[in-house]
Amino acid sequence: MARRTLPLAALMLGALLIAAPPASADPNNNNSAKLRAGLTVPGITEHLSALQAIANANGGIRAAGTSGYDASVDYVVAKATAAGFIVTTQEFSFPFFQELGTPTFAQLTPVPTSYTAGTDFSTMTYSGSGNLTASVQAVDTAATPTNASTSGCQAADFAGFLPGNIALMQRGSCTFATKAANAQAAGASGVIIFNRGTAGFTGSVAGTLSAPGITIPVVGTSFAIGVALAGPGVTVNLVTVTISAIRQAKNVFAQTPTGNTTNVVMAGAHLDSVVPGPGINDNGSGSATLLEIAEQMSKVKPRNAVRFAWWAAEELGLLGSRHYIDTISAAELANLALYLNFDMVASPNFARFVYDGDGSAFGTAGPAGSAAIEQVFTDYLGAQGLANEPTAFDGRSDYGPFIAAGVAAGGLFTGAEGVKTAAQVALYGGTAGVAYDACYHQACDTIANISATGLDQMSDTAAHAIITFAQSTNIVNGKKGKGNFNSWDQVGHQAQQ
Repeated sequence: MARRTLPLAALMLGALLIAAPPASADPNNNNSAKLRAGLTVPGITEHLSALQAIANANGGIRAAGTSGYDASVDYVVAKATAAGFIVTTQEFSFPFFQELGTPTFAQLTPVPTSYTAGTDFSTMTYSGSGNLTASVQAVDTAATPTNASTSGCQAADFAGFLPGNIALMQRGSCTFATKAANAQAAGASGVIIFNRGTAGFTGSVAGTLSAPGITIPVVGTSFAIGVALAGPGVTVNLVTVTISAIRQAKNVFAQTPTGNTTNVVMAGAHLDSVVPGPGINDNGSGSATLLEIAEQMSKVKPRNAVRFAWWAAEELGLLGSRHYIDTISAAELANLALYLNFDMVASPNFARFVYDGDGSAFGTAGPAGSAAIEQVFTDYLGAQGLANEPTAFDGRSDYGPFIAAGVAAGGLFTGAEGVKTAAQVALYGGTAGVAYDACYHQACDTIANISATGLDQMSDTAAHAIITFAQSTNIVNGKKGKGNFNSWDQVGHQAQQ
């Protein structure tokens, strides 16, 4: 079916926020076959193009806590509101960190030596910024291999420390944050933390300070470099350029105005990208798919209320979905029939993965009802002649907080940094020995990083499950919904009713 066209070159940010109900939405899109007929790759790609344009206009990213994420929220809110959904947002605070430039680190005296970022050293997450040329002063370390160094763990370690020097400490016994905070309190202009030097702990340290609060540069390095810096007369130049702050982000919810609100079907995808790139497959693909399904359902009156969710800060540790689960009431939690998750559904070297709800493949089953959700996905794919396989139900994406809270869950995935096997090529096509998404968490995760075939197949599978459960969740929790409805229409299975 023909749809609106929105060429990428012509997209302007203001135009993105002008939304109109989808011309192809139909009140009869109330079963799988009809909903899937209205759902098209061009329709989803329109949203992907909008998200790409938003990233282009905001420094190439859509990470939570940035203007690119805020514009993504505005776009989804405008589209879902125009489609007639009850739209709400949920704001929360979170620790934000961004490295704005490549850090530099060099020993100036007594032996001039340049160090390579990412190999010889790395900036600690939540480090402060600075451009320092200063003397290095070792703090309570003999620079010998140990697993139990207490270097910098107590304020007393800094007795005699000369303010303005860079504190050199060894990893061990307490957190990096504790070491850095003690150094900052003692007047250090920067911090270098080197590795233990024991088996498995000789390479460069890559660590986190856990939260904003340290305002001076903090880097991690290897045991060998730490030993080289611990000698007399060492001066270095150290440069970090970072943002470390508490920021806000919003989850977005769009709920059908009709349907049983004591048996809510939730479907979610994270809206944020990582800091390095625009995040069009991860997870513009899931977000755009949900938005287009919602638009195609805009005139449907489901038996169960459907709540679409676009999560913030998934890339920072599932923060948006965790906040949602942590803040809803016990009654609201009890009203959730199930949760469906769509995180990366168009990987360029895709496989068709279904979360292992029954635990038969990976040994970890989801809450009661999760096996039935997995069956809905696998039965549909099987009926379409599309091979699929389970993927671990390990809580890696936004379904994690739901299963931890006892909510039946499931979802789809087309692969990330894992490498496709020859056996999988026989099932799905593509290239063996290459990652499912070679641009995973990189700047090249653009609209060019999308498989139209994978998107077509997985979006139809997502639509089938959403409309199935919108009309009946009987096989999940025994709640049938009202009226007669064959929720397995045209896929060769008995009705759930």
